[in-house]
Amino acid sequence: MINITDTQKIGVGFAAFGVSFIFLGVILFFDKGLLAIGNILFLAGLAFIAGLERTFRFFFQKRKWKGSGAFFGGILIVLLGWPLIGMCIEVYGFILLFSGFFPVAVNFLRRMPVIGQLLNLPFISGLLPPDSSA
Repeated sequence: MINITDTQKIGVGFAAFGVSFIFLGVILFFDKGLLAIGNILFLAGLAFIAGLERTFRFFFQKRKWKGSGAFFGGILIVLLGWPLIGMCIEVYGFILLFSGFFPVAVNFLRRMPVIGQLLNLPFISGLLPPDSSA
């Protein structure tokens, strides 16, 4: 069993609230206040979950500079008051940063009962990376 420290539990809460605020900010027509709070909470949550050193190592690897620059630049643009442009840049950076994780997440979701059946439908499975477990 995995032991989760109290700091990591707080980080999960921060990250969850961050994602919730970002979702609300997008739903409420890119409200810059909600998006800014969501971005700050999400980053704080990542730092609490993984630790400051591992978080910095993740974002500032040489091969991830482009994604990190776009992600943090998008956050800065949101904070400066241009939420739609900032979120577009932020999503681009997020995709660059976590693109190596997407196939792993899709393969995990394919093994779940209801979601797996949906992901294996012909018109959806054609859009996703192939199943690597076969």
